[in-house]
Formats: sequence, C-alpha cells, structure tokens
Amino acid sequence: MSKKTKGEGLKSLNKGFKVPDTYIIIFFVVVLAMLLTFLIPQGYYETEEVTYIMNGVEKTRTVIKDGSFQYLLDENGNPMTVGASLFATDGSTGFFNYMYNGIISSSAIEIIAFLLTVGGAFGILLRTGAIESGIMGMIKKTNGKEKFLIPILFVLFSLGGAVFGMGEEALPFLMILAPILVAMGYDSITAVLITYCATQIGFGASWMNPFSVGIAQGIAGVEVFSGAEFRMPMWFVFTAAGCIMTMMYATKIKKDPLRSLAHESDAYFREHNEAALADGNIQKFGTGHILVLLTLVVTMVWVIWGVMVHGYYMAEIATQFFIMGVVAGVIGVVFKLNGMKLNDIASSFKTGAADLIGAALVVAMAQGIMQVLGGADPTAPTVLNTVLFGISEAFAGLSGTVAAVLMYLFQSVFNFFVVSGSGQAALTMPIMAPLADLLDVSRQVAVLAFQLGDAFTNLIVPTSGCLIGSLAIAKIDWATWAKFVWKFLGVLVIMAVGTIILATVIGF
Repeated sequence: MSKKTKGEGLKSLNKGFKVPDTYIIIFFVVVLAMLLTFLIPQGYYETEEVTYIMNGVEKTRTVIKDGSFQYLLDENGNPMTVGASLFATDGSTGFFNYMYNGIISSSAIEIIAFLLTVGGAFGILLRTGAIESGIMGMIKKTNGKEKFLIPILFVLFSLGGAVFGMGEEALPFLMILAPILVAMGYDSITAVLITYCATQIGFGASWMNPFSVGIAQGIAGVEVFSGAEFRMPMWFVFTAAGCIMTMMYATKIKKDPLRSLAHESDAYFREHNEAALADGNIQKFGTGHILVLLTLVVTMVWVIWGVMVHGYYMAEIATQFFIMGVVAGVIGVVFKLNGMKLNDIASSFKTGAADLIGAALVVAMAQGIMQVLGGADPTAPTVLNTVLFGISEAFAGLSGTVAAVLMYLFQSVFNFFVVSGSGQAALTMPIMAPLADLLDVSRQVAVLAFQLGDAFTNLIVPTSGCLIGSLAIAKIDWATWAKFVWKFLGVLVIMAVGTIILATVIGF
C-alpha cells in the first residue's frame, strides 16, 4: 500500500480548500455585525470634558462619564433591540450600505486618501529606476553582510512607534524595502516584519507615545508619561524579542526561499527586479539617481521632523510625499531616467495609486462594520456601547491579577472594532480606570493593559487599514499573512500577559 508523503498530503489539502479572499471574510463579519443588532439591545453613555497636561500643555478631551450607561428603552421601559435594515434610505447604515458609508466615513476617507496619494507618489519615484539602481549598489556593497541591516532597521522602526506613534508612516518605507529584501534573498514577509510589525511593537511597549500612553494616562488621571522606569525596559525586551524572531525567520528564508509562504506572491518583485536587470535596463547609478534618492531621504527627515515637532498627521504626511513624487518626477524627466517623459509622471502616479486601491476598499469595508453596529459615538444608542458595558460589568468581583489580564484580553479583542489608539483610549479608559479602582488594580496597570492590547492585535486584525495597506504593498494576501503571523503574535501575547502579571505583583 502506497503512502502519501507529507508534502503530497498538503498539496491535496490545498487543492481541496482555498482560503476566502479578504473581501469575503470581511463580508461575513458584516453579516455577523448585522445579526448582533437583532440580538443585543442598544445602549449609550453620557460624556464629560476632562483636562490633562501633555508636554506641558493643558488639553481637554471628551470622555465617557463613569456610571452613566443607559439602555435605549421602548414604551414599556424595556431595553430595545433595533435590527439593522438590509437597505437604508434615511442616512443610517443598512447591511448593503456598508461599503458606500464605509468609504465616506470620516475615519476611513482620510486613510483612503493617504493610501492613494502616497501610492501615487511612490509610483513616480519607482518609475525613475533610482530604487533598482540603488538595490544593485547596496547588494554589491553589503557583500553577504546584509543581515546586519535587519536588526538596525527593526530597532529604528520600533523606536519610531514608541516615540511618535509611527504607524501609517511605515508604508512608504515598506514600498522601498520589499523589493530590496527580496533581491537580497529574503521575502516580503521579512519587509513587513521590519517595518509595520516593528512599529506596532514599539507603539504597544512605548513609554512616551502621545497617541496611546499619553492620552490613556491623561484620561485615567495618571501623570502623563509617568511609569517610564517600567516601560522603557519593557520596550527593550519586546523589541529584542521581535528582532530575534525576525532574524530567525529571515535566516531560515535566506537558506531556503521556498519555505516562504510569500514565495509565489514575491514573484512580482523578482520579475520586477529581473526585468530591470535584463538588457541593461538598470541605468548606471548617476547624478539623477542620487538626486532622486536624496529627495527621498530629505522627505523622510522632513516627515519625522514634522511628526515629532509639529504633530503632522496623515493629511500633512501625504502632502509631503506628494511633493516628493513631483520633485522625483521632474528629476526623472530632466535626467531622462528610465527614458522618462513628462506624461510618464502622470501615468506612473495613476499606476502607483491603482496598486493600493484594493487596500483602500478594505479600509472602507472595515469601517462599514462599525457603521452597521451603529458607529463609535458613545452618546448614541449602539450595540457596541452595550457590548463595552457588559464586558466591564463581567469583570466585577475578580482578583486584581486576573482582572488585569482580562483587561488586556478585552482591549485586544476590542481592538478589532476600534483600531485607533486614541479612539480606543477615549472609549475604554473612562470605564477601565474606575473599574481598576474597584478591583484593586492600579490605574497605571489599567493603562498598561490598554496599550499592550491596543497594539499587538494590529498585527492580525483585518479591520486595521494600516495592516491591510502594508500587505497590499507587499503583495501578501491577508489569509497568507494570518497563517504566518499567529505564532509571532502568540509569543507577544504570552509576553504581554507575563508583563501584566509582573506589573500587578510588583505594585506598578
């Protein structure tokens, strides 16, 4: 009797089952969201203004008022369930309205505009051929020592996440690093780990991230940016762990590229690099290429300076990269890089933007989930507000350590619905902070549970526009990414739980 080898068995399984497209997965999540509206009554909170100090400046923020939750009641005084309609004509979001309303929602449209603008700008920059010329020069100069670039870049991106909340800003870097790393014998997954994943580790383990730690501490009534003596070593440990896992994976792929789950999709980058090499398509690295790359470097410095000093966000950053694209295009035409002509600036911008249109639509669909659930407004009757209240009530009566761990797990799950760090802080901290007092958990630990839960699940939730944008740039399907990243994420989650337990034991 013949036996199938392990490889043959996997091939048979792959032929019999195909993981659904990301669009299909999110569609069924919307179906689930709609069903919840028929099962869970709607609730709402009252809000109030709180004042806190950040970087020496007094700021105010609207937060949920403790103990103010109320159900939407019917005429008999019973909690009401208001099922979402299939098709809404009154401005609300019915089931089939989720796509359009997701696109025009204020939180999604900004990310969509960012993706398309930056994608177009980098389409122009890539058209100049400066990146390909730089790739070949870098490969020659590293001469087998390119592995040392990985930990250096990982730490830098993690530091960016920790210091100024770097997230979307990593997308342009990924556009550059993905083809470079594939050309060096690694894969696009390594590029995503070095850029996006590193920023999220830094974001979650930060001691001074103004968009998560600062806001959460301010809302919780804790001195802003306090507790750095615990958080700074925490950042070092988590960054080191992420860096080590990335290095181990990169080394494995370098030895055997076929072991990469992205090997097939990376054909895009391999073919692009090979096409550039064929028939001398890569021009000799010259003045024009230097000016294009110098434009890129200046833009990166400008972006970092703007974010750290002036608080630039997506609108400003997208415009900065648009300027970079225009300048790079002009340089390409003047120096005739890759035979560029004036019309090539327009056509390459359209090509670059088109590459990210799929990611932009996923962002819209993900926001559509929130729209079907009623939105994220705490003062409006929604299913999401009721779920939030129910979870907080379930924690009552638990021991401090167990409650703290459950707070972390709750924040991790809640991050599926509200991936914005500041948005999640505004929704959950007004409840979690006083709840921590009742459960003998310090508010500092409550903030710690929030920041760790807010960031790490960003590595896998399909509702994260930044993740989906990163995967689109790297040409990786979400299901393929999830198959890879669950082990990486699992290590971080175990470390996070251990960190929470340690913090409660030492009285942080």
